[in-house]
Amino acid sequence: MAELYDAAAPKKAANLSINSDLLRKTRKLNINLSATLERALIEELSRREAVQWVEENRAAIKRYNDFVEKHGCFGDEFREF
Repeated sequence: MAELYDAAAPKKAANLSINSDLLRKTRKLNINLSATLERALIEELSRREAVQWVEENRAAIKRYNDFVEKHGCFGDEFREF
């Protein structure tokens, strides 16, 4: 499976806007904004890529499910549950 992103890529400064109260409370608790944003972006990227993969493979998944429904799953005769 391909890497989600290059974790060794250099850091790059970015400007963004954030709710001022959220920022104040975050700073009060000494939350690392960069690390927190990176974790949130990784989660969102992973989720969106998973959704995209399902969409791109929807037809193949349907064909496989139809095949299993009609013919059963490979190895069914050996299952003990």
